[in-house]
Amino acid sequence: MLSNEKLQRINELAAKSKKEGLTLKEQKEQKELREAYLKNVRKSFKNQLKSVKVVDEKGNDVTPEKLKEEKKKDSFH
Repeated sequence: MLSNEKLQRINELAAKSKKEGLTLKEQKEQKELREAYLKNVRKSFKNQLKSVKVVDEKGNDVTPEKLKEEKKKDSFH
């Protein structure tokens, strides 16, 4: 998870970008912070998706094989 300070800095840079623009250094910082944020969101989403179990109306487990394989891979770590 990204720290509150980093999230706050992302918001500060976004606001400044809209108002007056960013220096090259700030643009680079903004890009790096956004990449870190997106990486974190993707990781969180993948972890959440791995906990999903799909069941049909008859109660049969119809979870896609690819998802089952990912769950098995993670259980070995």
